[in-house]
Amino acid sequence: MKLEEAQALYPDAEIFTFGDNRALCDELLFLVRQGRKTATCGALRDYGERGDALPVVGRQDIALDWDGNAALVIETIEVTRRRYCDVDADFALAEGENDDLAGWQVAHRGYFERNGGWSAEMELICERFRLVEDFGEDRDV
Repeated sequence: MKLEEAQALYPDAEIFTFGDNRALCDELLFLVRQGRKTATCGALRDYGERGDALPVVGRQDIALDWDGNAALVIETIEVTRRRYCDVDADFALAEGENDDLAGWQVAHRGYFERNGGWSAEMELICERFRLVEDFGEDRDV
């Protein structure tokens, strides 16, 4: 769906893209569509005036595919702030990308190192969400 059409349906939505490359974006959208990914996190440093808007419980946001089309809409159901080293297995597994906390730690450390730096003490914004609407036609990665 074209972004403008999705924004007409969800005028208060923030717009975002999962991941930092096409392959990761496609994988994460697939996991959301399958119901395996119900959480996400980002570095606190990436939010604010020059970054993304902080997630807000109850807000419905539009996730884009890598080409900038509206892929799906999620609704935030929980937001917590915690250090990377304090993320537990329950949250890590809710992200749906890894089979255990150790796998989450390796993958997310790599992601944060590619995108501004990593520290075990870095602050994260951890969000749980539910899928509201899926605009995609092709559900395969």
